[in-house]
Amino acid sequence: MQLLRPSIKGIVAPKYIYFFEEGSGSMKELLGGKGAGLAEMTRAGLPVPQGFIITTEACLAFYKQGRRFPEGLEESVLRSMHELEARTRRRFGDPSDPLLVSVRSGARVSMPGMMDTILNLGLNDETVEGLAARTNNERFAWDAYRRFIMMFSSVVLGIEKAAFEELIDECKRELGVQNDPQIDAASWKALVAKFKAVVREHANRDFPQDVGEQLRLAIEAVFDSWNSKRAIDYRRFNKISDDWGTAVSVVQMVFGNMGDDSGTGVAFTRDPNTGEKVLFGEYLVNAQGEDVVAGIRTPQKITDLQRSQPEIYAQFEAIAQRLESHYKDAQDLEFTVERGTLYMLQTRTAKRTAEAAVKIALDMVREGLIDERRAVGRVDAKTLDQLFHARIDPAEHYDVACKGLNASPGAAAGQIVFTADDAVAWREQGKDTVLVRVETTPDDVHGMIAARGVLTAKGGATSHAAVVARGMGKPCVAGCDALEIDRRNKRVAIGDIVLSEGDWITIDGTTGNVIAQKLELIDAPSTLPDWLATFLSWADKVRRMEVWANADTPEDARKARELGAQGIGLCRTEHMFMQQDRLPIVQQMILANTPEARAEALEKLLPFQREDFAGILEAMAGLPVTIRLLDPPLHEFLPSLEQLLVETTELRVKSGVDTPEYKVKDAMLKRVQQLHEQNPMLGLRVCRLGILFPEIYAMQVRAIFEAACELKKRGIDARPEVMIPGVGTQEEMRSTYDAAKKAADDAMAAHDCTLDYHIGTMIELPRACLVADDLARIAEFFSFGTNDLTQTTYGYSRDDAEATFIPAYLDKKILKDDPFQVLDRRGVGALMQQAVKLGREARADLKIGICGEHGGEPSSVAFCDSLGLKYVSCSPYRVPIARLAAAQATLGTLS
Repeated sequence: MQLLRPSIKGIVAPKYIYFFEEGSGSMKELLGGKGAGLAEMTRAGLPVPQGFIITTEACLAFYKQGRRFPEGLEESVLRSMHELEARTRRRFGDPSDPLLVSVRSGARVSMPGMMDTILNLGLNDETVEGLAARTNNERFAWDAYRRFIMMFSSVVLGIEKAAFEELIDECKRELGVQNDPQIDAASWKALVAKFKAVVREHANRDFPQDVGEQLRLAIEAVFDSWNSKRAIDYRRFNKISDDWGTAVSVVQMVFGNMGDDSGTGVAFTRDPNTGEKVLFGEYLVNAQGEDVVAGIRTPQKITDLQRSQPEIYAQFEAIAQRLESHYKDAQDLEFTVERGTLYMLQTRTAKRTAEAAVKIALDMVREGLIDERRAVGRVDAKTLDQLFHARIDPAEHYDVACKGLNASPGAAAGQIVFTADDAVAWREQGKDTVLVRVETTPDDVHGMIAARGVLTAKGGATSHAAVVARGMGKPCVAGCDALEIDRRNKRVAIGDIVLSEGDWITIDGTTGNVIAQKLELIDAPSTLPDWLATFLSWADKVRRMEVWANADTPEDARKARELGAQGIGLCRTEHMFMQQDRLPIVQQMILANTPEARAEALEKLLPFQREDFAGILEAMAGLPVTIRLLDPPLHEFLPSLEQLLVETTELRVKSGVDTPEYKVKDAMLKRVQQLHEQNPMLGLRVCRLGILFPEIYAMQVRAIFEAACELKKRGIDARPEVMIPGVGTQEEMRSTYDAAKKAADDAMAAHDCTLDYHIGTMIELPRACLVADDLARIAEFFSFGTNDLTQTTYGYSRDDAEATFIPAYLDKKILKDDPFQVLDRRGVGALMQQAVKLGREARADLKIGICGEHGGEPSSVAFCDSLGLKYVSCSPYRVPIARLAAAQATLGTLS
């Protein structure tokens, strides 16, 4: 929705400002989530302070014009402030009765703590006196002023909050008090003078006294916060577009720090950890909103408000129920109580754990609020990964060093780090860490991403650390009062226990326990809990595509089947060759100089392969198992050239060239030198290996069908499918297809057995996509190997690219996503689309799937659905994600 108005110069310009009653909950893209929520609550007649919203379009225009206000915005803000003055009957900057406002960010989706907010804007040396006189509360006025100076200086002037917090801590020590509410008016007034001196020292200017300048700088700072490092890191982690911008809400201030009949709180209409239908949240008496969210003080439970102010609690509870019924989803609410009067400051869809998301969806269907299809579309598919968190091994014996709030579920063990930057640096060295902080701030988000878990001394279940960790699926224990953190010396004391940077610690975000040692963790069980099985059964009713799994062992196959896999889309045979009891035989086969010698070695490998295939086929009885014939180059099964050069040189010097040990090593060195390639990824591998050494593929196919025939004789429904890797020409397809078919038919004839089977190919070369019609005249199925197809399309080596330039490409926005994580629709996807079209023109019943790890990434699953693929195949633990993503693709809620 976009309304147009004439600008001052007569040029038609967008409407950049909406008062709350002009907007609605459907305008999130324009007004941001916070603004749309305020508008919707205002329209519903709920107690909301007066205010207006500067649109996301204004933010985008601000950046487009080189970080300058777009034409007409400043004048519009001025007119809107005059209107706000008329509505509130107070004047902005009036020394006797000042209008004060908050300036808040708000993107279209919740980004908790990632962007900036400023409260109490409009205070200066004159208006603070007027506020004190009007409220007859000098302490409150000077407390509000010092808060404003701290927030404004941090957000706008870039001064670290620590510079002010140290002065507050010093003041409390001098007064002999523990908490901020115990500081008296005179002390706050003295601190304000010291704060202004800090501003002069650090910003080389006086703290601005002109309220118009304060407002303009604050709006600019909120716009700027859209592109802060923490906001960019958060968007990248959560796959949020950089092109949305943030809205800015300018809201009449209401105060929770006016005494014991005032306070502020954050609440959820249902428990965001478990999904239980209870009002869940926290409340601080005599405080402002940032005290709860920032974890500055450890708050009380929301139920405590029921005892202290029962009428306010009852009013709030009724509003919470009304908002949940209206939005038909759990809500995240912010509110303030000013002198016994309740004001609603925010409603937005609540962030929640995956478990809570599923259980809330199930309950809301039972309650009649939503139907099954809407429930399926509501849960973020990728968050299901959270349901398979690690837990502490029950066999471990340990003492709990301290206990905090169970803020985000799961267990994590790691070495202690005290800064976000160290968490990142240690991860790059391959170390697991737990980030330990007094409280986290939005600037710590990159460290939270890098760490295994987060532990904070302050804050509650709705603090920044808790909310962000839950969204990331990271274990978090918050509000652990027993922690005494010495940031300067990088130590933490828990009673008599003193831990330093690098010491191991284990946290349990499910119980809140903290253990001062490294404990063994156990992965979550593979079986689905009943509530998740029910939810996924609703998804299964909806989806078009099947979900298969990639599995190389019977154990993986059974796990995949338990999680709902409908087949095996990729069984990699090379992993079977790497086992220690087989590797010497594989090396014997590679070192063989004649086909006869090679056949002798392969005959020894045959029983191993037959046993491998029998186990997987039996585990998947009644379902298809797609077995890819040997794919990698042969030198991968031999020691490295460098290692052999060193070993042969040492043996020659030590014992001469006539010893049996030297001769074996020397023969292996010569063979490795023969097999050495400048670019083995594009050398003698995939189907080229099977064409030059047909006996290898013949042995594998024979093993597959001997295993399947033996199972059939036992009454087990084995369904093998043979996949030829890396075919790029029709001639390669014909040669390998005919050889595989002969080996399969010979094995079945020898066992007097008949099986339905198919021979197909993995599509992993651009040329294969372009000649797919030629291949489909022979191949009976296609499976896209998108890992290699991405490598060969981009010309990237995955192992090298992801370790070197891809991170830089993402930072510089040369790439929007890592193409090995999220399928590249424009390039790789276009090739896939061509292959599907040509393949089905040549063979109408051609079965087509995908077996790269993209098969478990939700947006890639949606693209596969749009191509009309029969199935996606992914690792076993991603099967539930793919099941839900496939359903959401069918519903159109995922694209």
